[in-house]
Amino acid sequence: MSPLLRVEGLWKLYHGNPVLRGIDLDVNAHEVVCLIGASGSGKSTLLRCVNLLETADDGAIFLEGEEITDVRADPDRVRRGIGMVFQAYNLFPHMTVLENVTLAPVRVHGRPRAEAAELGRELLARFGLLDKAGEYPDRLSGGQQQRVAIVRALAVRPRLMLLDEVTSALDPELVLEVLGVIRELKESGMTMILATHEMGFARDIADTVCFLDGGVLLEKGTPEQIFTDPREPRTREFLRRVLDARRL
Repeated sequence: MSPLLRVEGLWKLYHGNPVLRGIDLDVNAHEVVCLIGASGSGKSTLLRCVNLLETADDGAIFLEGEEITDVRADPDRVRRGIGMVFQAYNLFPHMTVLENVTLAPVRVHGRPRAEAAELGRELLARFGLLDKAGEYPDRLSGGQQQRVAIVRALAVRPRLMLLDEVTSALDPELVLEVLGVIRELKESGMTMILATHEMGFARDIADTVCFLDGGVLLEKGTPEQIFTDPREPRTREFLRRVLDARRL
């Protein structure tokens, strides 16, 4: 069976400096892939290239067999099948929670407002946010805002979810709140690629872990293999530094 997403030989340069260097990655339907690595290793850039927010300089990306990096591909149409959640919540402050959630289904996908609102309420209820439907974002905690951002991405019924360090802006006590939502998405069969610094969570939730270093996908394997017996010295060094920092 062909992968849902295939990345082949992907290069991305900024001002002539390579940020991604020949990335190859397959993601199967219902698979959860966690991207780990130091800041600046290319994790966020890879996600942005997959969502066509950045233009690849070389290589190709295929979604369900279609080359979405082809110059003839319509980025807006492609993004309709991909949900993306960023480090910052990016909620519209002048809209209520429900209005934030229903905006894309109505404006981009052309769904009737009543149908979009019904789905929005179902998703908010699923993640314990229905009582916040009429609130504005500034009345919510950081964890609640990030959960709304995830619900907003789900409201377009994506085939693929991309999550970019979605817990990095949260206080530690709110991190578990958001990770619980991601765990539920995995249980429901959502295909996801996550860039994360939460090593324990990556080990728990991932089917595949990818270690990026200097724009290179240096090592890929199961959580068990990556976290207990990494092959590459750089992977071992990174994990040792991260774990030592957590003990401080």
